[in-house]
Amino acid sequence: MKTGIITTNTYINHDTGYGHPERADRVTVVIDHLKKLKSKNLIWKKPKKFDLKYLGYAHDKDYLDNVTESFPKQGLNFLDGDTIISPGSKDATRDAVGAILTAIDGVMKKDFKNAFCPVRPPGHHAEKQKAMGFCVYNNVAVGAYYLLEKYKLSKLAIIDFDVHHGNGTQDIFFDNEKVLYISSHQHPYYPGSGAANEKGIKDNILNVPLASGTQSHEFLNAYENIFKKLKEFKPNFILLSAGFDAHKDDPLAQINLESRDFYTLTKRIMVLAKDLCDERIVSILEGGYDLNALKESVDYHVKSLME
Repeated sequence: MKTGIITTNTYINHDTGYGHPERADRVTVVIDHLKKLKSKNLIWKKPKKFDLKYLGYAHDKDYLDNVTESFPKQGLNFLDGDTIISPGSKDATRDAVGAILTAIDGVMKKDFKNAFCPVRPPGHHAEKQKAMGFCVYNNVAVGAYYLLEKYKLSKLAIIDFDVHHGNGTQDIFFDNEKVLYISSHQHPYYPGSGAANEKGIKDNILNVPLASGTQSHEFLNAYENIFKKLKEFKPNFILLSAGFDAHKDDPLAQINLESRDFYTLTKRIMVLAKDLCDERIVSILEGGYDLNALKESVDYHVKSLME
C-alpha cells in the first residue's frame, strides 16, 4: 500500500520566536526520520497552490483579511498570546493548508491509498473568526470543506486525537450534519472546551474527555464509543487531526501513551475505514512537543498507514 507524504520546507520560515514550543524542529525531526526509512511505499509530494476561496468556507472574510494584513515585513507579530507569525508564515500557513488539499486529491485520484502531512503551523484551535493556540488557519477544516465542495461528498468524519480539544474544528462544524467531529482529549485542560455534553446542533460532535494521568489501556478503551459512532455515521472519508502530545513524555500535557499506542490506534481506525470508506484517510500533524516522542509516534503512525 502506498502512502503519500505531503510537505515542503516553507515550514522552516514560520518563526515563532526563541523558546516557543511550536518550533521548526518538530517537523524537521519527523521529515528526516521518514526519509531515512527509504520505503518504496512512501510517495513524497509538495503541496500545490490552491484556490483561496476554500479558506473562506472555514473562516470569515474579516478574519482572513486581518491575518493577511498581519503578516509582518520583519520581526514577529502576535495574533494572540500564543500564536506568533513572522514574514515566512504567509507561505508556511498556506502550504500547510495546501498539503492537506494535495493529499486529498492524491487519495481521491488513487495516486496513493492514504496520506500524512507533516506540516506546521497546526490548525485545530483556529476558529471561524480567530487564531488561537499556535493555529492560524484550520487546516483540517479547510480540507473537510474541500471534500464537500470539490468532491461533493455527503458525509465525512474528522478524528482528532491531539491531547488538546480542537475547539476551532468544533466551532466551524457545530451545525454541519455532513461532518462528524470526534475528539479525545485531556479535560479539563487547555482550551477549556470539549465537555461530553457539547454534541453539536445536529448531534455531529462527539467529545471524549480524558482525565489527567490516563493510561494506554484506558485511552484505547475510550475509542470503543468513538468507533460505534463512526459506524453509525458511515463517513465517505476520514480526516485525522494527528496530534502526538498525548505521549507520556510530552511537556504540555499529562496523558500517558507510549509511542506504539499510535500504531494500535491508527490500525484500528484503518480497519474501520476499510469497511466504511474504501480506506480513504488523510492525516495531518497537529501537536507533539517532545521531539523524540514525536518522531517515534509518527514512525508508528505512518508504518500503520503503509500496511
